[in-house]
Amino acid sequence: MKIRGKFLVLASMGLVATLSMTGCDSEPQQEAVPAGSIVIALGDSLTYGYGASLDAAYPKVLADLSHWTVINAGVNGDTSADVLARVDDITTQNPDLVLFGVGGNDVLQRVQPETTRANITATIDTLKSANIDVVLIAEPHFSASALFGRVSDNPLYEDIADAKEVPLYSGGWSAVLSDDTLKSDRIHANAAGYRQFAEGLHDYLQEEGVAR
Repeated sequence: MKIRGKFLVLASMGLVATLSMTGCDSEPQQEAVPAGSIVIALGDSLTYGYGASLDAAYPKVLADLSHWTVINAGVNGDTSADVLARVDDITTQNPDLVLFGVGGNDVLQRVQPETTRANITATIDTLKSANIDVVLIAEPHFSASALFGRVSDNPLYEDIADAKEVPLYSGGWSAVLSDDTLKSDRIHANAAGYRQFAEGLHDYLQEEGVAR
């Protein structure tokens, strides 16, 4: 099953206008990923759920909301290169969908943005070549000042989503990590933060037709 972006078709006087969101193309979306499907959440400590119990991590909350079997493949400290190195292990599990978010540690470790872009792109290419659908998740562009205030998404995610034609969930982590009441430390969520992120992601997936 191929995931496409959300479409609204307006018909008037024989003219049809199709409006698409980021990461979409002109083909209509297919049916949603059904309950019971295998979904892998691939990423770093934000996926793993650092700062809270594993039952509070976003993949577990999302599983409860979506009725999917969501496998938590988040690893604390992973960079984009680390995830790329283990993506073949993900493809062998043949998931119906991968929710993919990584890159925050690249910024903290001062990895060159083009290297991060290349690693994320290569990971998406590997998943797509295995006929696995991908939803990209934006992570914040951390800076010394942003660590103590409001953070925003790294702009490279939008560029990658456009180039690779994959859906992008943006703003979720930036909103959580800009709110001290939702954080366990400067760069990780607490249980309430992971729940807010999971609920926002689930709403987005429903809007995109990926989840019911």
